[in-house]
Amino acid sequence: MANRPTLHDVARAAGVSVTTVDRALNGRMRVREDTMRKIADAAYRVGYHARGLLAQNLDASKPELTLGFLLIKKSQEFYQNFSAEITNAVQARRDIRGRAVIRFAASQSPDDFAIALHGLGESCDAVAATAVNHPRLTHAVTEVQATGVPVFALLNDFAQGIRCNYIGLNNLKIGRIAAWMLTTRVRAPGKLAIVVGGNRWHGHDLREVGFRSYLREMAPDFTILDTLVNLETRQLTYEATLDLLRRHPDLTGIYIAGGGMEGAIAALRETHLCPRVALVVNELTKDSRAALADGYATMVIATPLAELCADLVDLMVQAAGAGGGCIAGQHFLEPRIILPEMV
Repeated sequence: MANRPTLHDVARAAGVSVTTVDRALNGRMRVREDTMRKIADAAYRVGYHARGLLAQNLDASKPELTLGFLLIKKSQEFYQNFSAEITNAVQARRDIRGRAVIRFAASQSPDDFAIALHGLGESCDAVAATAVNHPRLTHAVTEVQATGVPVFALLNDFAQGIRCNYIGLNNLKIGRIAAWMLTTRVRAPGKLAIVVGGNRWHGHDLREVGFRSYLREMAPDFTILDTLVNLETRQLTYEATLDLLRRHPDLTGIYIAGGGMEGAIAALRETHLCPRVALVVNELTKDSRAALADGYATMVIATPLAELCADLVDLMVQAAGAGGGCIAGQHFLEPRIILPEMV
């Protein structure tokens, strides 16, 4: 006991006064965070018995923020991975006491998105959402932000001019990348098909525009079929792919611009014992990885989830922090391109 470290030992190791160490321990007066951290580090170095209390006080000095996230398709592997990366990104922050609240929309209807968005806005300091582009959502974002809660558009840009910021891929560029790959991979010009999730997904619209503009400019000998809508479901994509293969025996390539790629992969496997149609899909999952390995997928365009979530949380913390507010804009990340020889 005679050698037990004292306040004086901690003060000496930290280079501060005993009074400052006492304040840090008892919380009677506010101590600057950098000084608190210096004292806590010194307490651990000398083995001071109350070092745990110092760590608690240091943590308590950080702002507490609740960040809300609205996603879709809870059962899909991509959104499960997305949810995990969001949690990791919030927990990795050392400047806040952060809590991630993750919700999944009941459906893709504008009303369900709006209800979920309002619910998060009532309990969170900032909200990020993947949602359709619809006047109902624009109105919901306007109402939520009027309460002082910034709203971010995630993956799909909605409520433009109202929302705080968009973070995701440059979807126009993604469409052009897909077209480049298909026209490069196919040896002779033929028919190409593009499948989008729905008519209210702004990101899918941009991918289609990029896809078609590349073909007009760089590969006019290819024929592009009418765009198909799959509501991002496996079954509709499966049926649509089988129908394409039946009606267009000269089909040379397919681009699945949104979800539902599993259905296209299954249809191609079922119809062709060996890969005959080039396929470009989005996001790396067990299904798309296996399709790359077997040759039924030509390329996967993936969202860098860890990087996206870290940047997103940083933007949300800034917007919800002291002074708050944000400047409307777009935050693009570079896509990850995965080819068969990379898996």
